[in-house]
Amino acid sequence: MTNLPQTYLFVPGNRSERFAKAAACGAHAVILDLEDAVAPEQKVDAREAVGRWLSNRPAGGIPSLVRINDAASPWFEQELEWLGRAKPDGVMMPKAEDPDLLRNVARLLPVQCAFVPLVETARGVAAAREIAAVPGVQRLAFGTIDYALDLDLPDDERGLIYPASVLAIESRRAGLAAPIAGVTAALDDPARLLADWTFARATGFSAKMCIHPAQVIALNRAMLPTASEIDWARRVIAAAESSPGAARVDGRMVDKPVLLKAQALLARA
Repeated sequence: MTNLPQTYLFVPGNRSERFAKAAACGAHAVILDLEDAVAPEQKVDAREAVGRWLSNRPAGGIPSLVRINDAASPWFEQELEWLGRAKPDGVMMPKAEDPDLLRNVARLLPVQCAFVPLVETARGVAAAREIAAVPGVQRLAFGTIDYALDLDLPDDERGLIYPASVLAIESRRAGLAAPIAGVTAALDDPARLLADWTFARATGFSAKMCIHPAQVIALNRAMLPTASEIDWARRVIAAAESSPGAARVDGRMVDKPVLLKAQALLARA
């Protein structure tokens, strides 16, 4: 679980000229979008463009996921059949609400294809435990913008505390990787981007979706442990090794949870 992507960059499926640039911008994964970013009259062309990219992309590159259209759309059945031929590295399922439907989708996906349900409604949050338990699910993602629209929430992160916590808790309960935070719509507001990431981390998320390469660069930097955090982790580990069971660092007892936190931090660094 520790090697899963932390930054996921959306790319419109009808903008094939951007695929290679997106894959090379520093994101840990790209999400080739067939849903919101593509107008209805361009859906089929976008699917064909994404299929060509998946067939011809360079070996050894970052994972390429596809966000398909939701089950109520007229393209859903066609895209499920197409996924077997396209063989993306992962599939993001929007409007994830129905565990039975998700189980059926998971059974149709190619072997080794990561399955990422995108929870973006009140019904999806209410079914989070069952969704997280669907066989084949790698991790959950939180569609914060659509969730706020579903509940008619103002632009206030307090309304996201409960659903974000539910997704993080149910992910942990099911043994999944920590979930992926939603996008930050403000493209020219790095402070808002970092504030959104701080909120996501505080509620138990370990990755975030992006809609512009500049967001990827800023987030990759913010996700790295700071020099002071690395120094603290090294001192904790050194203290634990020299005084097993009775170490102190910065006036705080070094017990097992503190040691595990220090080890995880250095692994992330």
